[in-house]
Amino acid sequence: MATVAQRLSFNEPRPDLLSGTPRAHAIDRWIYVFTAALFVLIILTGFIPDSVGKVHAVLTGQRPPFPLALHMHAVLMASFMVLLLTQTVLVATGRCDLHMRLGVAAFVIAPLLVIVGFVLVPTMYHQTADALRVAASPAAREKWRQLLLHKENIMLLQFRVGVLFPLFLAIGLWARKLDAGLHKRMMLLASAIPLGAGIDRMTWLPTTATSVGTDLYILAALSPMFLWDVVRNRRVHRAYLLWFAVYLPASVLVWSLWDMPWWHSVARALLAG
Repeated sequence: MATVAQRLSFNEPRPDLLSGTPRAHAIDRWIYVFTAALFVLIILTGFIPDSVGKVHAVLTGQRPPFPLALHMHAVLMASFMVLLLTQTVLVATGRCDLHMRLGVAAFVIAPLLVIVGFVLVPTMYHQTADALRVAASPAAREKWRQLLLHKENIMLLQFRVGVLFPLFLAIGLWARKLDAGLHKRMMLLASAIPLGAGIDRMTWLPTTATSVGTDLYILAALSPMFLWDVVRNRRVHRAYLLWFAVYLPASVLVWSLWDMPWWHSVARALLAG
C-alpha cells in the first residue's frame, strides 16, 4: 500500500486511466477537452450566423421552410457535440465511471445522426430543385441553378461524412474497453469529419474553389491535439495513421470529382425522382 501511495503521490507521474502511459502534465488531460471545445466553437461560429440569416429568409418568403429532417439533424448533431465535450471533461476531472455510463448514449445518437443525414441530403436537394422549377425570372432561375450545382458538389462532402464519420466512430466505440488510447483519439478524429459543414459557412475565411481549403482547416483544428501527442509520446499514435490513411484517399477522390461534369450527371441520376 505504501508503494502504491508513493507512486500516486502528487509529485509523481500518474498512469493515464485511458492510455495507461505516465502522465504528469495537466495538458495531457485537458488537451482533449480543448479539442472538443474547439470543435463546438467551430460549429457554433459557422452555423449560428448562417441559421439566423436563413430563418430571416424563411420568414420573409425568400426561401421555403426548413424540412423536419433538417431540424432533427441539427438537434442530433448538437447533442453529439455536447456529449463529446462532456465526455472529455468527465475524463479530465477523473469521473471515468460516469464517462463509461454516459458513453452508451453515443450508440443511440450516432446511428440516428447518420440515418437522418442520408435523409437530409436528397431532401435539401429536391427543395432547391423545386425552387428552380417554379422560379419566375431568368435571374431567379440562374440563382437557383447555381445553388443546385453547388449542392451537387457539396454532396461529395456529405457522402464522405456519411461514410467516414460512422466508420471512425465505430472503431472508437469498439475500442472503448479494449484499447483506451485508440478510443479517446478516434472519437475526436471521427468528430472532426463533420466540421466541414461549419467551416464552409464561415465565408470570411480564406479558402479555395474546391474542398481542399476545408480539409486544411479540419487538419488545423486537429493539430494542437496531434502535436502535443507527438511531443509527449515521441511518436505518431496509430489512430492518426489509420485516420489519415483513410481520410486522404477519400479527400483526393472528392477533390478530383469536384465540379466535374461527370459528377454532376451522376449526382442528378442518384437523386432523380
